[in-house]
Amino acid sequence: MESQFSRPECNYVLAALLQEGCHPLAAQLELVKLRAGQMLSEAGQRIHHVHFPTTAVVSMLAVSESGAGIEVAVVGKEGLVGMPILTGGDSMPYRVEVRCTGLAYRIPAALMRHAFMQSAAMRRASLLYVQALLTQVAQVAVCNRHHPLSDQVCRWLLLTLERMHSRELLSTQQGIADRLGVRREGVAAAVGRMQELGLLATSRGRIVVLDRARLEAMGCECYRVIRQEYARLLPPPAGHTAAIEAAHGHQSVHADHAVTLGSCV
Repeated sequence: MESQFSRPECNYVLAALLQEGCHPLAAQLELVKLRAGQMLSEAGQRIHHVHFPTTAVVSMLAVSESGAGIEVAVVGKEGLVGMPILTGGDSMPYRVEVRCTGLAYRIPAALMRHAFMQSAAMRRASLLYVQALLTQVAQVAVCNRHHPLSDQVCRWLLLTLERMHSRELLSTQQGIADRLGVRREGVAAAVGRMQELGLLATSRGRIVVLDRARLEAMGCECYRVIRQEYARLLPPPAGHTAAIEAAHGHQSVHADHAVTLGSCV
């Protein structure tokens, strides 16, 4: 299945650029495999490449001086990693770590900056993504401050699933707790409740979403707000929605029939 989603057009930003005729950019793209836990950059580190995930999922983490961190945004097929290149900077304000194994296209930062300056289509697509990403960062902050942990776990699961081509997450409860900046026991209680309700099936290091529609209904409005803003600013490429629904539609499924793509942390 991974090859089905490995074309540049499977990334929403790249799809928008190619539709606008930015084909010289495509010739500079390199397809790479990103692995869960891989560090793309530390906060303050110079950006060497801009990444456009197709099946990989990347986490942006704000880290304190003590080393404690919390996830402020997640990037997948809808976006790009390396936003400061578009806004005049050259380093990331956050730690950038691969959350789920998968594929991404990358381009040297200098070439991306040049294309951004030369192409109106590139500026439009990229800045629309920046606007959507800022919405995500703000809504995640609201969720982390004002909503119960069970809602935060729902939002985390749904944002991750939306960026994958699978109903299954190869992730531990400790991994989720680390991203949310909370204790594992709280995540375990929330996941256990979802399992009792028939929304999830779990085993060691494995979470299968059985009923995504009910999972959405159980959580707060934050996932919906983020999803709607991304859909408004960066609609999926033609034909992409049908392919995703075939991979992990909203209907209930048996755990044994879930699609697996890659591991997560």
